[in-house]
Amino acid sequence: MNRMNYLMNGLAAFVFVALFSQCAGKTDKQATTAPVQESTAGLSGMKIAYVEIDTLLTKYNFCIDLNEAMVKKSENVRLTLNQKANELAAAKQDWQKKYENNAFLSQDRAESEYNKLVKMEQDLQELSNKLQAGLVEESNKNNLLFRDSINAFLKEYNKSRGYNLIFSNTGLDNLLYADDAYNITDEIVDGLNARYSSPAKE
Repeated sequence: MNRMNYLMNGLAAFVFVALFSQCAGKTDKQATTAPVQESTAGLSGMKIAYVEIDTLLTKYNFCIDLNEAMVKKSENVRLTLNQKANELAAAKQDWQKKYENNAFLSQDRAESEYNKLVKMEQDLQELSNKLQAGLVEESNKNNLLFRDSINAFLKEYNKSRGYNLIFSNTGLDNLLYADDAYNITDEIVDGLNARYSSPAKE
């Protein structure tokens, strides 16, 4: 039952790159040194920023609500499976006691009851697979919702900011070094939370 981290693991994998690209350089023929010079000039004029995904995952209220919902569903799945497992364990123990004390009227009766236990175990495994698959499907759906909400916000956000590239950064996975001046995480988190309304708590 150690699959409760689907949402966080799945969400941390998303990368927000290349929202807008800008062609640098001209297509007409020039001197052999011109392409290098134009490329350097184009790069130096680019406006770049990055967002810390780990911070986004812990501070974006939409993500927090999605994760909380997934935790509750995972707990319900675990509770259901534990209850079924306890019922099966009790039934097995009861069968074992009857068998050891020759309580069954016949060998056929003992085998019939044992087959019921086998069927219960198979049903439990099928239920476990079904519920776990449901959690994975729900997690994948939440990942899409999360990604779409970020993409939609960044498109609007960038209309007035004019960034050429907005990178994601998870620990040291993507950016080995970046000046803090290019970090727009807090601004993105504030903007996302400002336009999101958490559902009423039950």
